[in-house]
Amino acid sequence: MNAKDRPATLPPTVAAVINLGFDLESRGRYDDAIAVLRAGMAKFPQAGDLAWRLGLMLLREGEMEEGWRLFETRPVHMGGREAGKPALGFPEWDGRPIKSILILQEQGLGDQIMFARYAHWFRARGVETSILCHPLLARLFARLGPGVRILPAQGRVALPTCDAWALGPSLPFLTKAQPGAPYLRAGSGGQGVGLVAQGNPGHVNDAARSLPASLAAEMLAWPGVRDLTLAATGAKDLEDTAAIVDGLDVVVTVDTAVAHLAGAMGKPTFLMLPFVPDWRWMRERADSPWYPSMRLFRQPAPGDWRSVVEAVRAALEERSR
Repeated sequence: MNAKDRPATLPPTVAAVINLGFDLESRGRYDDAIAVLRAGMAKFPQAGDLAWRLGLMLLREGEMEEGWRLFETRPVHMGGREAGKPALGFPEWDGRPIKSILILQEQGLGDQIMFARYAHWFRARGVETSILCHPLLARLFARLGPGVRILPAQGRVALPTCDAWALGPSLPFLTKAQPGAPYLRAGSGGQGVGLVAQGNPGHVNDAARSLPASLAAEMLAWPGVRDLTLAATGAKDLEDTAAIVDGLDVVVTVDTAVAHLAGAMGKPTFLMLPFVPDWRWMRERADSPWYPSMRLFRQPAPGDWRSVVEAVRAALEERSR
């Protein structure tokens, strides 16, 4: 559970359970946090907030079956509309055979890149696939290849009538699959290191995921390192950034959309993670089942970015030999 997941307006007893779980999690006491939320669910079975927060913790632990099931109780926020699932003229997909599907956007740019992989899953089964996405991703998603219709979510969008629709983050649960092969077409090889050491300061969890300015400046001064932030590259969208990534040897990044971009392209990627990582990066492993080309570098203690930076520096030196 990240800081952004702290309860807002909830019954005091439920909020207290969630806050206790968050406090335990922030100190790395994951088993205790899970136990607290399970006890809360037993006492307050109608409190959906407990269920999806527990789901996130279980996913971090690798408990995929129960984790994805509980994750389905999450509040849906698609942006630009009222909270909740959309009301379309065709049904939400429930896993039954279909000939066409519309994948809808939910959550941030990184999440949308992460779950765009399922367009390939459907196309491999002969399903006509359309995907609604943030405008900054529209040109990038053309890399998904022929047979995938890209719909930028900008202004009034004419949605195709399909057999079913599905939210991207629900597809691991609905398909029972976790595809890991790269799915955004990319070039091979390259030179130099692309770096994203800090995320958007407006992100609710940015204080935990971003490096201090001094360490970011130190890394940017390393030989062969290029700043991949939009302010430095002038990229107009994620396809512009992908074109730069194509020409690099490796990408080093904190937990931002660029991590998903590089991983989805199959580019060697070094991901720097805080002590309590987001659920998708799991725990105590140096790889990611979502992105086979990714290597994870974790804080050994809260706030210890120095150890992470030194480990990354050593890995880059070893790679250059």
